Amino acid sequence: MINDLWYKNAVVYCLNLSTFMDADGDGVGDFKGLMRRLDYLHGLGITAIWLMPFQPSPGRDHGYDISDYYNVDPRYGTLGDFVEFTHAAKSRGIRVIIDLVVNHTSDQHPWFQEARRDPRSRHRDWYVWSDKKPANAETGMVFPGVQKTTWTYDKLAKAYYFHRFYEFQPDLNTAHPEVHAEILKIMGFWIELGVAGFRMDAVPFIISEKGPEVDKPVEHFDMLRSFREFVQWRKGDAVLLAEANILPQDDMKYFGEDGDRMHMCFNFQVNQALFYALASADTRPLGKALNATEPRPATGQWGLFLRNHDELDLGRLTEKQRQTVFAAFGPDPSMQLYDRGIRRRLAPMLDGDRRRLELAYSLLFTLPGTPVLRYGDEIGMGDDLSLPERECARTPMQWSTEPNGGFTKAKKPEVPVISGGPYGFERINAAIQRRNPDALLNWMERIIRMRKECPEIGWGAFTVIDAGDPGVLALRYDWRNNAVLAVHNLKDKPCEVTFDPGPTGASPRLINLLSEEHADVGEDGRTCLVLEAYGYRWFRVGGLDYILRRSDL
Repeated sequence: MINDLWYKNAVVYCLNLSTFMDADGDGVGDFKGLMRRLDYLHGLGITAIWLMPFQPSPGRDHGYDISDYYNVDPRYGTLGDFVEFTHAAKSRGIRVIIDLVVNHTSDQHPWFQEARRDPRSRHRDWYVWSDKKPANAETGMVFPGVQKTTWTYDKLAKAYYFHRFYEFQPDLNTAHPEVHAEILKIMGFWIELGVAGFRMDAVPFIISEKGPEVDKPVEHFDMLRSFREFVQWRKGDAVLLAEANILPQDDMKYFGEDGDRMHMCFNFQVNQALFYALASADTRPLGKALNATEPRPATGQWGLFLRNHDELDLGRLTEKQRQTVFAAFGPDPSMQLYDRGIRRRLAPMLDGDRRRLELAYSLLFTLPGTPVLRYGDEIGMGDDLSLPERECARTPMQWSTEPNGGFTKAKKPEVPVISGGPYGFERINAAIQRRNPDALLNWMERIIRMRKECPEIGWGAFTVIDAGDPGVLALRYDWRNNAVLAVHNLKDKPCEVTFDPGPTGASPRLINLLSEEHADVGEDGRTCLVLEAYGYRWFRVGGLDYILRRSDL
């Protein structure tokens, strides 16, 4: 079962091909460049790569405006290069997950161009049209403050078309049987080329009813079951990872009560509560979010993350909580975006403080689910706030002190590399950190290795333990007669906590997995820990003979 559900104990690495490594010198990353860095990723310890869109695109939304689902953008290489890449990744034990962007297409896609020209075209009904501008056209925008409407008039079609995102991304009519069949065909195509699964973009919008008369969209969850059935018939261990910023009461609708819909979902609820906890040193809302999102089928799994390629969305927090996070991590309006989020990378949000960075990543790797790490975070990359919207946190990977950070030999890369200052490539790069045993990169490699040796976190049942201090989060995991305990102090000052860690078995000892600082459990069943400011501990409960004690079921 462990092999069948590989995603339960995986470590996922998200990267944008265009900003990772350029091998042909045109200033844009490509598959050949990525293949040259697979040994780096293998050494880091990641087990899956999540690859952002690389299909042909006008590039107005970082490739999320796709104009051909069955090819590779020439700037990145060819289909042959893609197959070589998936083969090279597989030979290193690394699976490849790609973005599936089927809520909308580019307005340059041949389907939309034909739909515009000919109302009798079979592709006309593949999009959502209205003869008159709907009354709700100024509501439901994904990018408020930047996007003005969700319905745009097309002169050639003599009708309005619906777009939940930008006007150059017309929504597909995903409820149409032919569109649904095409989505399955797209998935089947890439599975045959070596893909192990899909990160499905904007899932709530894919399954929602669309049309000019729709005020409260109805979500068709059976569509998710159809996707699940298809990918598993084609590839038994393929996974679907949903981008769905939903409330806890809707979680099981996406996983399926019988575990027959999404394999994985990103846990936005925990992500937002985590940043509030980091900003306020109050872990109680985080504990509530963890308990609220605990229910899921045995085959279901959460994807846990700190930052991703989008803004840090704080829309699920209360107004007071949101302002607390803004004040701590994005006080300047230039750091904020869409009236709801922060557009910075993690390292500058935490002022480059190594203690706080270690705390944040230790939390990521010990929260219930599968950790998802973003490229460059393993070395503490920064952001370029002079770039518009979300582009500020999508700058090229910083490999070395060579020109352009070793990303490209081009004189001017398409996206500028961060240069100068505390986060410039001259100071922050993989080559320098690889040679420094105390660098963040090597710490990250060690923590990833330890996370993979703690399958209890990915597979087990967790308990939020009351540590007696709201600034301290204690989580215990139990699985197959083994237990792991993670304790984190989110405060900027030391503290002492005494609590009941739960059953310890034959040995009343907590073995520290990261140092020689172990802890004993007293006769009263309680343990006392002294934690430094931003301190963290990973304990194995009951001794290091856990492998011998692990049960098969």
